[in-house]
Amino acid sequence: MADTLIRHAETVWQAVEPTLPGFTVEVLPSVDSTSSELMRRARSGLMEPVLLAAEDQTAGRGRLGKGWHSKVGQSLTFSLAMPLAPTSWSGLSLAVGVSLAHSLHPEVRLKWPNDLWLHQRKIGGILVETASTGEAGQGQRMVVIGVGINVARPEVSAVAALVPDGAAVTAMAPAGLAEVLVGITPGEVLERVAPALVGDIQAFASQGFAAFAQRFAQLDALQGLAVQLSDGTRGTACGVNDEGALQVLTERGMQTVTSAEVSVRPC
Repeated sequence: MADTLIRHAETVWQAVEPTLPGFTVEVLPSVDSTSSELMRRARSGLMEPVLLAAEDQTAGRGRLGKGWHSKVGQSLTFSLAMPLAPTSWSGLSLAVGVSLAHSLHPEVRLKWPNDLWLHQRKIGGILVETASTGEAGQGQRMVVIGVGINVARPEVSAVAALVPDGAAVTAMAPAGLAEVLVGITPGEVLERVAPALVGDIQAFASQGFAAFAQRFAQLDALQGLAVQLSDGTRGTACGVNDEGALQVLTERGMQTVTSAEVSVRPC
């Protein structure tokens, strides 16, 4: 497994470094969390762009403090750190999702705000964090984008860890990319997604979410579905606004959702 992931990591570096000088790729056999490690580095002043992949994560993290469990050879876990100074940070996680979905497979869809779905089942997740670079006056921060993708179909016992709490799909096993790309390895997945992700983040920095809005609409897994927010509010998902906030049509009218957990209501 190590040789396979390292070999593909070298290919990623060769593809990205010409457009992102100083970029490096690292592969660790084990780490608590690739995102936690890159955030520690950023807070200590290390600001060079880097992609950190791990064969095994012992304390992977997802959105809202949820854990992300993975097994060696069955999933891809990596984080990408880049100095960034976009005009607006709004919609970055959606832009990342668009990039990953397009690179992975035509049947992959996006569940707002940060889940990748395949056939209505979760295949991956995204965690976006930032740390100050000490140049706040210039609006630049280090962004750390954590990505977890199921390559092999996870065991049923992993459902509770990989599917959002309260979602209607909790009775179903999460998906794995190998269901539609038989035999694909984590290293091959890294090579598919990483170069395009770097380019798309650079595009986001210069163009914002507007450059991704149309593609997100085409991939929106919640569009037209009945949804329930964490506060019990129910309604119909109606896409996102110009800043990437979810629009939900409720009995009280259109509600803009920027941070609430969203779960699909059973039909």
